[in-house]
Amino acid sequence: LPKLAPRTFQHKASRRKANERSITKQKIVLFVDEFCNYYDVTVAEDAQDLLTILGYEVQLIMGLDSARALLSKGFLEEAKVEIDANINTLKDLVSIGIPLLGLEPSAILGFRDEYIRLATDKKAAVKLSNCAFLVEEFLASEIEKGNIDATVFTSEEKKIKIHVHCHQKALSNTKVTFDVLNLPLNYKPTIINAGCCGMAGSFGYEKEHYEVSMAIGEQRLFPAVRKSAENTIIVANGTSCRHQIKEGAMRLSKHPISVLREALII
Repeated sequence: LPKLAPRTFQHKASRRKANERSITKQKIVLFVDEFCNYYDVTVAEDAQDLLTILGYEVQLIMGLDSARALLSKGFLEEAKVEIDANINTLKDLVSIGIPLLGLEPSAILGFRDEYIRLATDKKAAVKLSNCAFLVEEFLASEIEKGNIDATVFTSEEKKIKIHVHCHQKALSNTKVTFDVLNLPLNYKPTIINAGCCGMAGSFGYEKEHYEVSMAIGEQRLFPAVRKSAENTIIVANGTSCRHQIKEGAMRLSKHPISVLREALII
């Protein structure tokens, strides 16, 4: 099982100071989901630092439950309570000009799918769905607009192999993750031709599903990771995917936001 972080991001956020620059761009709201808050704390830290250094005003939203775990197990009434609470908290903070960004695809993309169907306030749910983005979607859009360029990143050569989360394949697209990692001049990303990693939320942690979970990973993902050179960066934006790669292929993988944070030279 994945280990809980020694301190939650929410606990550390009150004591840490993100790298600061004079604000030259827009304000964004960063949704720190329960996975980044309790397990992958460094991902949230890297996101806060990267976005701030790039000139965005980052408002952190912490302590909310995305309802993803409840939804995945069919607890729809309990999920609806969390969904309504999230919408009530966020509806007046987010707009087209102040987007809601998320790090865990299964958490943030719920705003585009189940939230619309389960929310009590449908109008607010639809509004939020139009303003909620994967962090890679936002960064890819900013790159396309010319608001971010390669001059702030290293020119060191790196090979990167990307495994994309199933929610992203269904509700977004894989190109945005490729595009943001293709920005540093000598970064050479490729997308691994694989389906589901096999973890599927908590499915692969359950004893009765473990062998099936590993068999799914062995179809394409694990062999592709094992064949990669040791200095190749393995990227996976889903927390389940990263833990599955560690378990099945014995390799550490990184969220794309962490790769970009490490690539900054300013």
